[in-house]
Amino acid sequence: MLSPTFPEVHLPHLKDVPIPPMLRLRLTHPKGGPIADVAGAVDEALATSRRFADLRSGASVAVAVGSRGIAHIPEVVAAAVRHLKQRGFAPFIVPAMGSHGGATAEGQAGVLAHLGVTEATVGAPIRATMETVEYGATLNGIPCRFDRNAAEADAVLCINRVKSHTSFDRPVESGLTKLIAVGLGKQAGAQNVHRLGPRGYTEVLPALARIAIEHAPIAFGIALVENADKELVVIEGVEPDSFAATDERLLKLAKSLAAHLPFEQLDALIVELIGKEISGAGMDPAVVGRVGIRSVPDPGKPFVNKLAVLGVSEDSYGNAVGLGNADYTTRKVANGVDLMPMYMNSITAGGTEGARMPAVLPDDRTVIQAMVATCWRSDLENVRFCQIRSTLHLHEILITPSLLAEVEGRPDVARLTDPAPLQFSAAGELLTRV
Repeated sequence: MLSPTFPEVHLPHLKDVPIPPMLRLRLTHPKGGPIADVAGAVDEALATSRRFADLRSGASVAVAVGSRGIAHIPEVVAAAVRHLKQRGFAPFIVPAMGSHGGATAEGQAGVLAHLGVTEATVGAPIRATMETVEYGATLNGIPCRFDRNAAEADAVLCINRVKSHTSFDRPVESGLTKLIAVGLGKQAGAQNVHRLGPRGYTEVLPALARIAIEHAPIAFGIALVENADKELVVIEGVEPDSFAATDERLLKLAKSLAAHLPFEQLDALIVELIGKEISGAGMDPAVVGRVGIRSVPDPGKPFVNKLAVLGVSEDSYGNAVGLGNADYTTRKVANGVDLMPMYMNSITAGGTEGARMPAVLPDDRTVIQAMVATCWRSDLENVRFCQIRSTLHLHEILITPSLLAEVEGRPDVARLTDPAPLQFSAAGELLTRV
């Protein structure tokens, strides 16, 4: 790892800042209709493919799998592999994750393994490469890059979740279209999409996907939608010429099922964990109210005055992208960052704001005291604090008593405890977790 080393910065005036008590709430989010038989739904989806019906026995099929922590992804991929084998095809897995995994073939295969996608678990070999072929260029000269192993297959099956993008609001965000242009474009393709900022997503990404669909052996797609409980509610087979339309239609459903905090304004938000499997931006801007990209407006609600990050997930392998959107973090978090994947990811994405470092303080207690001291309130007994596990895990939260009146009586909010002081270890580590 290429990690920084931050000193312990002790600020004496924070020592006696009082930390407010907090109480626990349970939030209920829209569930949709969870799919009970995931493997059966995959079989039904693949059975509708026109191109697989015409594919010769023994044909090679590249199954493109991304790097996000999609619900039941090993089960979905294993079911797809099993279906393809039963029809006489020879499937193999290709990582479709742009620059993730440190933009190396080994790193991307490692990301898949960490997600549970290995030859042993899904029944097909992993063929990872960063090499690409070129399929021409868009009208403004951006080349279309495509994973070489996938390009050399007889057919490509794309599997991806349809969801909100972390930074840009538009009809087609994350889904099958993005998997083609960015995921299968590898590091070069990801950089080509991101190099123009917001224009890359609104203009370049769909144009690159159209070129790849025209020239690459893309045969079919499986679109997935999750609810806030990380349950699959949609497993849908999609013909290549319908990728964009399906992404647009299912995005509306995905957004309706997304979890949100029930507050419009917070003096401070404590985020226990950020990570790439939690959000492409480390933490979802729709939850924390911060996009952190120049020229891209913040969501507006919730407005979070001060934001702290207390940890980075193990699944991120030191990639702490999104940390730059926080106001405070701890020395433990900062010194655990691996700059190589974080810088590779952020520079490829064309937005380095999320890779910056916030104020780095010695421990969790000091970070929370700094948030109290700088939250712009003179009446500290009424501070509006909220603590969450991550922006992906919003079923239980901690709040200060001053926020309770806003949610009492709501059918989607249940109070679980009375207010109690936060507990810390002797070293200042926060022990009271969501």
